[in-house]
Amino acid sequence: MMHSTKHPIAIEDNVATFQLTSFHYGQPGSGKKVYIQASLHADEVPAMLVAHFLRQELDRLEAEGRIKGEIILVPAANPIGLSQTIHGTPFGRYDLSTGVNFNRAYKHVAQDLKQSLEGKLGQDADANVALIREHARNSLAEWAPSTAGGVLKKALLSMAIDADIMLDLHCDNESVLHMYAGEPLAEAAQPLAALMGAHAVLLARESGGEPFDEACSRLWWDLAEHFGPDVAIPPACVAITVELRGENDVRYELAQPDAQALLQYLARAGVLDIPLEPLPEPICKPTPLDAVEPLFAPHSGVLVFLKQLGDRVQAEETVAEIVNPVTGQVTPVKPTRAGVFFASTAHRHLLRGMHVCKIAGDTGFRTGSLLSQ
Repeated sequence: MMHSTKHPIAIEDNVATFQLTSFHYGQPGSGKKVYIQASLHADEVPAMLVAHFLRQELDRLEAEGRIKGEIILVPAANPIGLSQTIHGTPFGRYDLSTGVNFNRAYKHVAQDLKQSLEGKLGQDADANVALIREHARNSLAEWAPSTAGGVLKKALLSMAIDADIMLDLHCDNESVLHMYAGEPLAEAAQPLAALMGAHAVLLARESGGEPFDEACSRLWWDLAEHFGPDVAIPPACVAITVELRGENDVRYELAQPDAQALLQYLARAGVLDIPLEPLPEPICKPTPLDAVEPLFAPHSGVLVFLKQLGDRVQAEETVAEIVNPVTGQVTPVKPTRAGVFFASTAHRHLLRGMHVCKIAGDTGFRTGSLLSQ
């Protein structure tokens, strides 16, 4: 039966203390392992509401004996961030004690495993997967974070590192639903993209900054490349970051269908015994993360969008204008490449250089760190 676990994050006397709660369903070892977490960036609230509905359904499905593997649900993944406010405004993206993004700087265990697995892998893919997961757990056990934020990251990653499926539920400032995944996972991510109506599926082998999803998935293709073709190493963790629209899209009529789509995805993976619904036609095809073009304010002023989120725009087509109310200057904001207008800032007065929006193109052109900070 379902059980919950409390993970102490900060327990030092005479300072604020935090604990993380996880809910565990099914039977470990009875099938695929699934890990789902919500609101790693604690001020990205829509994911927590989706997790609420997931928990209700998983409670029911377990009582009916319909869970055919192991599922771990973390409905509020960042108790530290949830406690942070600045002048009454929630601030959950960065750890105020260190300035580090809560979705960056996870341990990339592949570096340890390249040494610990030397000479121990062969052509049996299943045996290799089991051994790699054992060594990954051991690597994380040796991780000794020096901050409460690091302890939180270790607790989360320790539950997810050996999962077959990892779903990290976020949202953007303002956006349509979109997803991030590793290049080798493009095919595995497509059913979820179709079920959730994703407007962009953004792929990278390495996006930079060591985010949570890549800590779970990238080790597999890094090890495959390192050990070469004589060793069978599949991409054994389907890790996907799901951006559930914008920060203010916290509504029952969105969260309930989102939860149902996630459950349908798990059913298609053989983890849940529920009737399968027809797979919708996908809205988009996967595109490279390095084809995303961020646009910035050319000067200070009022931001006025002329295009709607989800629109496809052409190169040099005006997406928005910046209106300086003092000088009267009006300057268009245009992408240099065609693509889908999928995310934007929620602010409507910007200073020069501030982020305006992002366009998902088809052909890569960027290098370096590909994620916003």
